[in-house]
Amino acid sequence: MPKYRVAGIDVDFPYSAYDCQLVYMERVIQALQQGQNALLESPTGTGKTLCLLCATLAWRESFESTIPKVTQSYNDSALSQELHKRRLPSIIYASRTHSQLQQVIRELKSTTYRPKMVVLGSREQMCIHHEVKQLRGYSQNQACRALCKTRSCHHQNRVSGYLQSHPDMGEEPFDIEDLVNIGRIKGPCPYYMSRELHNSAEILFAPYNYLIEQENRKSLTGINWENTVLIFDEAHNLEGICADAASFDLSSSLLSACIAEAKECVDLASVFRTTNNSADASVDPENFAILKALLLELDKRINDVPLSSDMGFTKPGAHIFEFLADIKINSDTINMLLDTIDNATNLLEDETNIGSVKLNKRPGNASRLQVLRDALRVVFRGKDKSHAACYRLHIHEPYVIDADKGSRKGKGRTLSWWCFNPGLAMEEFSQLGVRSVILTSGTLSPLSSFALELKLPFSIRLENPHVIGPDQIWVGVVCTGPSGRPLNSSYRTRDSLEYKLDLGNTIVNFARIVPDGLLVFFPSYYLLNQCIEAWQMPNAGAPQSSTVWERICKHKQPVIEPKESALFNHANEDFVTKLNDATSSGAVFFAVCRGKVSEGLDFADKAGRAVIITGIPFAMKTDPKVRLKRDYLDEQARLQVSGKNQVLTGEEWYVQQASRAVNQAVGRVIRHKDDYGAIILCDERFAQRNAQNQLSLWLRPHLKCYSRFGDATFSLTRFFKDKVSNSLSTTKVGTKISGAVRNASDCIILDKGAAALHFGKSLQSVYKNIQDHRAKTSDLELKTNEFQIFGQKYTKPTGLHGDSLTGTACHDSQRSLSAILSSAREKSVNRQLPLTEIVPANRAVGSALGSVGLVKHSDSVKRTVMASLGDSDYGVIDLASQSPSKQEDAYFQRKADNCTMNIEDFHEEKDSKNQKNQSFKIPTCGKSTSSKQTESQGHSFRAGGRLEVTGVSNDKHKNAAEFLEQGLKQDPKSVFEAIANLFSAPERIFLLRRFGEFIPSQYRELYHKFFTAKVSAVDKLSERHFDGDNTSYTHTELRDSGLLSFPSRSRKRPGSSIS
Repeated sequence: MPKYRVAGIDVDFPYSAYDCQLVYMERVIQALQQGQNALLESPTGTGKTLCLLCATLAWRESFESTIPKVTQSYNDSALSQELHKRRLPSIIYASRTHSQLQQVIRELKSTTYRPKMVVLGSREQMCIHHEVKQLRGYSQNQACRALCKTRSCHHQNRVSGYLQSHPDMGEEPFDIEDLVNIGRIKGPCPYYMSRELHNSAEILFAPYNYLIEQENRKSLTGINWENTVLIFDEAHNLEGICADAASFDLSSSLLSACIAEAKECVDLASVFRTTNNSADASVDPENFAILKALLLELDKRINDVPLSSDMGFTKPGAHIFEFLADIKINSDTINMLLDTIDNATNLLEDETNIGSVKLNKRPGNASRLQVLRDALRVVFRGKDKSHAACYRLHIHEPYVIDADKGSRKGKGRTLSWWCFNPGLAMEEFSQLGVRSVILTSGTLSPLSSFALELKLPFSIRLENPHVIGPDQIWVGVVCTGPSGRPLNSSYRTRDSLEYKLDLGNTIVNFARIVPDGLLVFFPSYYLLNQCIEAWQMPNAGAPQSSTVWERICKHKQPVIEPKESALFNHANEDFVTKLNDATSSGAVFFAVCRGKVSEGLDFADKAGRAVIITGIPFAMKTDPKVRLKRDYLDEQARLQVSGKNQVLTGEEWYVQQASRAVNQAVGRVIRHKDDYGAIILCDERFAQRNAQNQLSLWLRPHLKCYSRFGDATFSLTRFFKDKVSNSLSTTKVGTKISGAVRNASDCIILDKGAAALHFGKSLQSVYKNIQDHRAKTSDLELKTNEFQIFGQKYTKPTGLHGDSLTGTACHDSQRSLSAILSSAREKSVNRQLPLTEIVPANRAVGSALGSVGLVKHSDSVKRTVMASLGDSDYGVIDLASQSPSKQEDAYFQRKADNCTMNIEDFHEEKDSKNQKNQSFKIPTCGKSTSSKQTESQGHSFRAGGRLEVTGVSNDKHKNAAEFLEQGLKQDPKSVFEAIANLFSAPERIFLLRRFGEFIPSQYRELYHKFFTAKVSAVDKLSERHFDGDNTSYTHTELRDSGLLSFPSRSRKRPGSSIS
């Protein structure tokens, strides 16, 4: 295992570390050594969790070696060891969810470090009691406490004995599932076992709420906070969690439940006193009667507040003290009131949970008085009232959704006390004397505003780059849909049916292009449901045509993220099942920004090849909490002395919250260094500079904006084809391709159609190799077992002679993108999910790639090149008239039957009489003609034409122009038709036009006439070719138009011209 010297400390790392990982670990150790706080951003897939663990544990080992051992006698050795341990810093590693903690513990298992560890969880995750585990929330907690108080839980009774017989418990990493399995097999309670282990743990893993919520933090009695290191992983949500933990909402239903519980306590206390003749003050019915009266008065006071229309009743936070003082709740009476509530909850626990019979009778009875107690403790949290300045008191009538009446106000009111300063919770850690607070995530930017919100000094900060290369990521802003309408999910446009349908057609096209798993994120559940409802509606103009939803399902099996948390695991399992379904072409997960899919889930490799963001998830400005938060920040900004301190305005916070949600969603793809994927931003607002500056720093260099939908689909198709092509270049001998085991180098494909337009070599360099070989070779027979393509050697195809690539050999090698993707999956490795091989998403597309011909090459060797680039297989067209297999068969049959093409006279030059009605033979497949120079030059030119037209140097441009001029002198029509075949697809019309830059000046007028005639033919059929239109075409129409299997870049109506 590699060892690195980082900041003077030896760090064992399980793999060879990247530079960004070493920098990350250096910042972590620097913060720990100096006792400073750190704010560290590193993209998903850069191994930040592993770096955190290795750097922190290596520093702790080094720190331990600096503490002098106290010489002790045998009798005080235990005490000395305890004192020594107390001087060592404890490490608390917190994350938002248990699933995220499970991933962290898996990373710990991969290291050499074995600290004494423990993972904390709730009873809901850990309880194994056959009755208590059926409960939830307060009911479960109360039932557990009641059973343990009477020692009626045999699982809890076995904890002490099990830990004594297993003193090494915690020395090997374990997670919650491991503890639960031990409990089921051996009997001890997993929940209380973890509680016991935390007293001696060196590193403790826990959810956020164990640190943020004061009551949970107090339960961690074994932690020496004064020298503790706190690590918050996935901390992008930390400010919201801190603010919510310091806030509360008292609804009318909650108060009604509290009043009912207080009345029940009065009755129970009266019976208890009569039966036991006891004067116990803890069960005094008069105290419970006073509690009931206070609650009734509080409910009346809330309902008497005058509300102003939809704005509610809002006051500064300090008004809560006046409000409660009117009903005799103040700093003098609060302790007595809290004691009374505690006595009431204890009485209810004893009555509710004594014995299994009553437990079964009242499983859902939970003490709501505990919620009220927690709210009062938030209000009276300190000796003074200074914290109230960070709050706003708000009373409102919440809106409820009625299927028949729409949105309307509810009957009850809610009193809210909202905290708008998340730094209150973080300031408590400073008061506890913790050594360092380290916050890390893939989406913390901008760091300055994040630090301002948390009110902690972060002297050490880092924004790390990604470990992937530029060829592993595609990031594009798609400004328009297939119809040419702008894609914009703002409140002004998102409710229009046209927008929803165009967005749906956009997703249909991308679902065809993207292989395997596709994630689609919406700004809200409302918009998600509205779009799906619109997509499922039949087309009024063509009721027999497929709906948008049906066309999505044709390419991907859909899964929709449920709003209810209890249903999410089922949805996640459904997605994996559909992704692994060999009869389908992948799955699409429709989800919501800030939802469960966007948080902490790992869609690595085939599980997430692309993510689509349908809009910017701005919160509703009319939401009271959002409105008051913005007002609070603006007020704080006005109070700051100008120029003295950096401030965060309400508008800046509003924008940054939406941007962080986007950054978090796009982080679901590209999960490791070998992964690749696409990020598709389907909202024109992402093209604005301000919106782009809010994206993660590592994304911005790869971002491109596409004003036309065809440009985006073309570029995205090329990206995935290139990735598959690169992966196939390493295919081993014996790889199974298209049902036959063949040598991977039997047929080298220089160009996978339109998606691989630029090959990196100039036209001139290819032509030079051809001309050199003509001078040396008189026959076409291969004389060696190897040939070269741009300096790389390949094995000679077995039994191949001349220009003849017969039948199956030719057609198998020039497979469609679907076949290529399917073949690539057979060799894919390093998957995060146990997923089986599936058919690619874009198999239902147009014709296969063009056929192959051989071109002479130097040193008596030959190489295979594409003889035609006019037909390609990237799917953004819905060819409803024929199946893909039929289209492919017809294509090859047409090529085999007749390799000639007749073109009409398109100009009036002096030699027009000789050329009129002449048949020009353009080699496309089969054997080349004997030795016609014009034909050979046309073939050679097209073979050499694989270059990015706009990326040629001056020298190469000059040489290419000379070559063109030589061919044009002999037969201009043949050369022009070869160029037309090279750029025949609508996606390449702009290249056909720009290729005029290569044409010598004396031929440019002729070329312009040819170009105009070509475009006119293309434009007549191009309008309807996107998958936003249900128009069908016959195979003959598509073949004759030259548009077979290509989408249209033009959004002009038929008959219009292209400028």
